[in-house]
Amino acid sequence: MSKRPPVDHAALVERGKRVLALEAAAVRRIADGLGPAFARAIELLAAAKGRVIVSGVGKSGLIARKIAATFTSTGTAAAFLHPVDSLHGDLGIVGRDDVAIVLSKSGSSDELFGLISQLKRLGVPIVAMTSDADSPLARQANVVLDASVTEEACPETLAPTASTTVALALGDALAVTLLEVKGFRREDFASLHPGGALGRKLLLRVADVMLTRDLPTLTPDRPMRECVVLLAEKRGTVAVVDGAGALAGVVTAGDLARLMERTDKFLDIPVADVMTKAPKTTTADELAGAAVSLMERHGIMALPVLDGGRKVVGVVHLHDLMKAGAV
Repeated sequence: MSKRPPVDHAALVERGKRVLALEAAAVRRIADGLGPAFARAIELLAAAKGRVIVSGVGKSGLIARKIAATFTSTGTAAAFLHPVDSLHGDLGIVGRDDVAIVLSKSGSSDELFGLISQLKRLGVPIVAMTSDADSPLARQANVVLDASVTEEACPETLAPTASTTVALALGDALAVTLLEVKGFRREDFASLHPGGALGRKLLLRVADVMLTRDLPTLTPDRPMRECVVLLAEKRGTVAVVDGAGALAGVVTAGDLARLMERTDKFLDIPVADVMTKAPKTTTADELAGAAVSLMERHGIMALPVLDGGRKVVGVVHLHDLMKAGAV
């Protein structure tokens, strides 16, 4: 039995680097050449009262599906339409208020022309994404976006590689630019992704997690003996408030530990002499993730929640935020 030659790992890595470098260069060339046609495409997409219909055949069809999904998840209603299926009943999803994005490397795929004809009949504007600006698809389009590549990453250009990467990047550029034009916000994205971890982080507010009942509070004149009890019962943080409920400071378990290192006669010391007078705080409508970030930066485990002024309306703990998925 003949032995297989040893694997040259370095050569394999170099091949992978070559593919990535070639595709990165292809995207860079398209980015450097982006011009007025892109702006006109955005104007068509922004003006459309209906949906964005995205279509393509083969590998272009797979990229078209992803582009449609990206539009949908960023606040622009979109749907993928296979050009062949469009001629067998699926054209019913297209309305006169829609706009179409059609992907084809050559711009001359026979399967496209029935759909193109029907889009023209309905008066649907067409944005073509193709490598050939003089192709039949390009001649029928309202806007042509250059998606050409000098070479594919695949040896002998047997399979679309760099060209599909360019098309995908152009689709992302359209979707992201459009969401910025529309003023699409983080909260809008979260509302479309409520089941995902990112959606939870974007939607979750301090108000959803904070404690609002039996808050650990003391007035500044109370002795540390009372504070010690609250620190033990209420998870290591006590808010010090004045008679109107306004925050005056905070005492933590760490403050108590440092006090005990200095003296063993601390029980009668007023909390005002121990508290941190300018503690970190948050508000009920703050994003839970922002509260977590504040705690991590300053090494604290809980934050008093204020009403927008100085009144304490709650306390939020890091452990509760972690359980709620804010981390």
